[in-house]
Amino acid sequence: MVSTSFTPIASLAGGVLIGVAAVLLMWATGRIAGVSGIAARLFPPYEDGEFAGRFAFIAGLVAAPVLVRLVTGSLPAQTIEAGTTVLIVGGLLTGFGSVWGSGCTSGHGVCGLSRLSVRSLVATVTFMAAGMATVFLMRHWS
Repeated sequence: MVSTSFTPIASLAGGVLIGVAAVLLMWATGRIAGVSGIAARLFPPYEDGEFAGRFAFIAGLVAAPVLVRLVTGSLPAQTIEAGTTVLIVGGLLTGFGSVWGSGCTSGHGVCGLSRLSVRSLVATVTFMAAGMATVFLMRHWS
């Protein structure tokens, strides 16, 4: 069994930052902060005046660990116990799921639920149930 640290202050701060970022994006652009949609629209055939904003959003996600490293001098310890094949298959399934579900956890789980979207509720319940089932199966069948 893998144990994780209980970090209520850091978790609360992270949740607040995600919420504030989602509200600011909605306020400034009228867009939902769905990371998969923002990332997908960086590539053709999408051509509109919002490329710079999308690029800045994704660049901020990439820059965040660099900023943490500069401020604290280290990165949080991480352990990935899955092999390369499992990571590739998981990544492909996640990408397929976000396209098939018309959004990802940030779009449906954060922004959609806060707008009381029934579609987002169904999507969130589905991916949470799939995640729980996957963890259960991986821990009990291996």
